[in-house]
Amino acid sequence: MKEYGFGADLGGTTIKMGLFKTDGTLLDKWEIPTDTSDQGSNILQDIAATVHSKMVEKGLTKDMVEGIGIGVPGAVDGHGVVNKAVNLGWGVVPVEQELQELSGMKVKAGNDANVAALGENWMGSGKGYHSLVMVTLGTGIGGGIIIDGKIVRGANGAGGEIGHMIVNDQELEACNCGHYGCIEQYASATGIARMARRAMATTTSDSKLRAFGDGVNAKNVFDCAREGDKLACEVVEDVCNLLGGTLAKVGCVVNPDVFVLGGGVSKAGQILLDYLQEPFRSQVFHACSETPIVLASLGNDAGIYGAVRMLLD
Repeated sequence: MKEYGFGADLGGTTIKMGLFKTDGTLLDKWEIPTDTSDQGSNILQDIAATVHSKMVEKGLTKDMVEGIGIGVPGAVDGHGVVNKAVNLGWGVVPVEQELQELSGMKVKAGNDANVAALGENWMGSGKGYHSLVMVTLGTGIGGGIIIDGKIVRGANGAGGEIGHMIVNDQELEACNCGHYGCIEQYASATGIARMARRAMATTTSDSKLRAFGDGVNAKNVFDCAREGDKLACEVVEDVCNLLGGTLAKVGCVVNPDVFVLGGGVSKAGQILLDYLQEPFRSQVFHACSETPIVLASLGNDAGIYGAVRMLLD
């Protein structure tokens, strides 16, 4: 194993980059803009160029670097081929092959949520566990499943798409995926805000949430719930009943050592964990009822950690 590795976490606006020692020590991190022009055709060239530039800056040669790991916002198969990454303008792109040719180094690619889960398992809240399920509660909901230190990709690279488990067959509004009633519509940051707007529209009770009107966001909901606001508490309870039930279903199938919650919503902290415990434990199979639910600890760096971890297999 060579001493250094690069991790890239590819987002629709920026690409987070990290230079690591292969023992997991983060030496440097930086960002470059994501160039989505011309169907994202410059993205991999830009990654290769910034890696080369950093190697020159740090005095590294290729025989010192294990390679480049990259997390991509889309389904990635076992050969490192992406099948559509809409926010990048990509259709089918053989990421590993193309970036390898551009950089002259080994490349490993994976779905960004799966890669973040691998990062938390390696150096974050999941460290020391053999298996974990990570759920990223952001603008949408992503998921990653790690078993015996390996990402569960699935046959089409869609393993861990927890956000699109359907939890309400009475939903009339469509999810971004085209289905109705996905957990993403309720427990993502946008989903929680939507739940709060619905609650305000269907009740006349006083609430601090009303001061925010249609601009209410997930942070407002948790902040008001912490202050004991009745309507905000009801929204958090409804959200966590659905999310806790979703984790219970996943628990029955995967039975991980631990659930790790990341993404912006996880910054709500202890109140989120407190509201999740009862619905999870009341719905999960009894043998799984003591599975811990914890908050992610690597924050926005989880993806670059996991990207480097992929290189080590």
